[in-house]
Amino acid sequence: MPVVATNTAANSALRFLNNNSAEAAASVGKLASGSRIVKASDDAAGLAIGTRLMADVTSLTQAGINASQGASVVQVADGGLGRIGDVLQRMKALAAQSLSGVPTNTERGFIDAEFAELQAEITDIATTTRFNGQSLLTGSAAAADYFVGTDVSDTITVNFGTLAAGTSDFRVGALGLSTSVVGVDTAASAVGAMSLIDTAIDTISEARATSGALISRFEFRGQQIATSLENIDAAKSAIMDVDLAAEQSKLVSNQVLVQAAVSAVSQANQIPQSLLRVLQ
Repeated sequence: MPVVATNTAANSALRFLNNNSAEAAASVGKLASGSRIVKASDDAAGLAIGTRLMADVTSLTQAGINASQGASVVQVADGGLGRIGDVLQRMKALAAQSLSGVPTNTERGFIDAEFAELQAEITDIATTTRFNGQSLLTGSAAAADYFVGTDVSDTITVNFGTLAAGTSDFRVGALGLSTSVVGVDTAASAVGAMSLIDTAIDTISEARATSGALISRFEFRGQQIATSLENIDAAKSAIMDVDLAAEQSKLVSNQVLVQAAVSAVSQANQIPQSLLRVLQ
């Protein structure tokens, strides 16, 4: 029925114009942001999953740094243990020299002087093997948990007390060495020192084996974190990132529809004027 009071055609054309304009604006927003989900209504479930994946990426990125730092700390401790092992090797050579029948007790006193200095050097090495201001080989460093994952239980524990081998007395007192009994000033003393040094070397070797195992574990965990980051990033991209080609095609289509709707609104607005001619 032709009427002039209500322009139904124009109202319909305007509604489609608004819808097409909104779709075109949404496509522009997605292309500009690079994200398929600009607002929650675009994909509520995808937004929830993508947000959780982004949180995992953030956590794993820091976890990778933590694993690298953990390996570095243990490597510092291992370096100190290696130097203590070198000192013990020299001390064993001095003990073996003192056991020879060539030197007299006078010469053994000279040998013992170096032996005593090396004992003191072990103490200094243990004390000065520090990371971030904390001595690692004196037994004072507490066990530390390094976070290397996305859950609070994803940790690697490093017991610095084990690496220090319970250092005390001679800084390797728990290894069987004690400043009160160790010396090579006599052949008899050298016999006891030789046995104790052998025990100390075994314990240092065990501590270094532990540190090596920890370093290896940190390195493999770092590689696993890198792999997880790559895969999670890919999954997040599939959910959150916009398909540029598809969205551009959609934008072009919506722009054509907007132009068509504008033209339709223009034509619909002319209908009442055409009807008024009936009254002329």
